[in-house]
Amino acid sequence: MNIATSPHSVLGHVLDAMRHTPDSRLRTVMEAVTRHLHALVQEVKLTEEEFEQALEFIVAIGQATGETKNEVVLAADILGVSTVVALQNNQDPQGESPAALLGPFWRANAPACAQGESIARSGTPGTPLEVTGTVRDHEGRPVADATVDVWQASPVGLYENQDPSQEDMNLRGRFSTDAEGRFHFRSVRPAGYPVPTDGPCGVLLRAQKRHPNRPAHLHFMVSKPGHKVLITQVFADDDENLESDPTFGVTRRLIGRFALAPDGKSASLHHDFELEPGEMKFPRPPIP
Repeated sequence: MNIATSPHSVLGHVLDAMRHTPDSRLRTVMEAVTRHLHALVQEVKLTEEEFEQALEFIVAIGQATGETKNEVVLAADILGVSTVVALQNNQDPQGESPAALLGPFWRANAPACAQGESIARSGTPGTPLEVTGTVRDHEGRPVADATVDVWQASPVGLYENQDPSQEDMNLRGRFSTDAEGRFHFRSVRPAGYPVPTDGPCGVLLRAQKRHPNRPAHLHFMVSKPGHKVLITQVFADDDENLESDPTFGVTRRLIGRFALAPDGKSASLHHDFELEPGEMKFPRPPIP
């Protein structure tokens, strides 16, 4: 009788059960997942109690996900998986615009804004910030009518869907580039913020003695038909957490210079983006 007789022999039986999967990509991925999971269990000699804790963590991140927070995405972020996927699928060694993780707070259908308009709709206090940039293609030509979707945390480190005092869609907006590929908008300088720590991911970070604080940044999603969608972030060059981002999202080319005006009362950021040719595919919004 061909049955499993030891921990090592179980793997072969599981892989054999999967061999008729008609979707070849599903088969490839699930076979790899199964091999690595079995290897992990055997490498660390996982106990039954630890196995139960792992299952409870998976259930808990699902239960902690709701309309204002996606704990599943957060778990992938703090384990570095989101960054690996983003870089692996979008990294062009010769390109000027590295990808970065989407994060759990992007919302589709942000308000369409005119050039130079402010995305601070709630009278948000803070250091005024002027943002400019140019979108170019991989050959350096300006891309007109590209959509630049931007979202950010407030000067106290909260996205509008986390903060009842902010107007709906505050600090979010979509801009179209002009004939020279340029965009321009006004905002307030964002603060760094802790990733949500009130759920199972927070428990894990505390158990690992890791701080939860992301460096201050702006999110950008740049798109134009005929080009791949660029999802990225631009980090403040003076933030103390650049080297210890809990989501491992900072790379050198994602650091922008937030220049303070001579009077110290406002700041500016200029950052250019490069689009690669390809299919324009948008991610699924992690929250409504």
